[in-house]
Amino acid sequence: MRREEFDAVVLGAGAAGMMCAMTAGRRGRRVLLLDHADEPGRKILISGGGRCNFTNLDVRPERFFSGNPHFCRSALARYTQTDFIALVDRHGIAWHEKTLGQLFCDSSARQIVAMLADACADAGVALRLGQRVRSVTRTDRFVVELDAGEVTAPALVLATGGLSIPKMGATGLAYEIARRFGLPVTELRPALVPLVFGAHDLDVMRPLSGISAEVVASCNGTAFRENLLFTHRGLSGPAILQVSSCWREGEAISIDLLPDADAAAALRAGKRTRPRAALKTHLADLLPQRLAQALAPETLRDRPVAEIADRDLDTLGAALDAWRVVPTGSEGYAKAEVTLGGIDTRALSSKTMEARDIPGLYAIGEAVDVTGWLGGYNFQWAWSSGWCAGQAL
Repeated sequence: MRREEFDAVVLGAGAAGMMCAMTAGRRGRRVLLLDHADEPGRKILISGGGRCNFTNLDVRPERFFSGNPHFCRSALARYTQTDFIALVDRHGIAWHEKTLGQLFCDSSARQIVAMLADACADAGVALRLGQRVRSVTRTDRFVVELDAGEVTAPALVLATGGLSIPKMGATGLAYEIARRFGLPVTELRPALVPLVFGAHDLDVMRPLSGISAEVVASCNGTAFRENLLFTHRGLSGPAILQVSSCWREGEAISIDLLPDADAAAALRAGKRTRPRAALKTHLADLLPQRLAQALAPETLRDRPVAEIADRDLDTLGAALDAWRVVPTGSEGYAKAEVTLGGIDTRALSSKTMEARDIPGLYAIGEAVDVTGWLGGYNFQWAWSSGWCAGQAL
């Protein structure tokens, strides 16, 4: 069987893997970058509606979930969003800012993939696609057995991502290899994912499918102000994707449907200024019309507000300011943008991403128990953790 030797083997040609490989290659390391897919950066290509939300202007450690919340600080400080923006600018890729500091390519996510792939090639990285890893062992070096032969290196980087979007080829390979070498893996869950509901809630939600509204969604002490989208299966949109990372089975989510108003006060004010208008009319001034119609109690919907007691308006207002819903689950890894959890960061160096007890073994990107908010944060973690590992190889 043919055996080739390298200074480092990086498993996974996604965002983190390509960043790591090009960084190490620029330092003179002989790097082999492997992926089982037939093209690099497949998740990059579909991100941001095909325009890649490649980072965020307001990256900070507090916007990442982890069982070890301080772990990400070092990497995010050593390779920042400003550093990646400078790289994008050097390659002449035009970009724009959307809401909440999110940065997107003006044209196509393919520009980001091409930039990284070209940088890898310029750094002398050997990129091999369509490679199935049959086994990984370690003696004095790591030995990766492929269908076409074996490759060895003193350093191995786990950059194969998580379980999200299996149709794009996601597997649990990084977790399997980590466990094989004794690295603990935390609980894994789909995150940044739409939530689904039981029959009673769906009776309200389904007729509203397609309606979007800016809300504040909160769970377990974390709140997100973004758009909510009603779907035929439940709730989605950025606000729900965000809060899904905080939610656990059986817990309620609170949704403020009027984040800029005190709903009860607004209804009382409407009662004074337009007492003959129906309740549904006043609600339609505050909310999308179909949503207002659905949320107005059927017995009060068509009545003039002058005929409705203040206490009933207050009760309805409180419900609009804190609509409480209990999801029955999520749409799972098929629709999840990322995986929550991963290789336990307590087993890794926060500076280099190297396993503390296994010299030469590194873990980066989504494979690690660091999960960012929606809006470019997970890409920045990929760039930052990949760069740190690449500097250490």
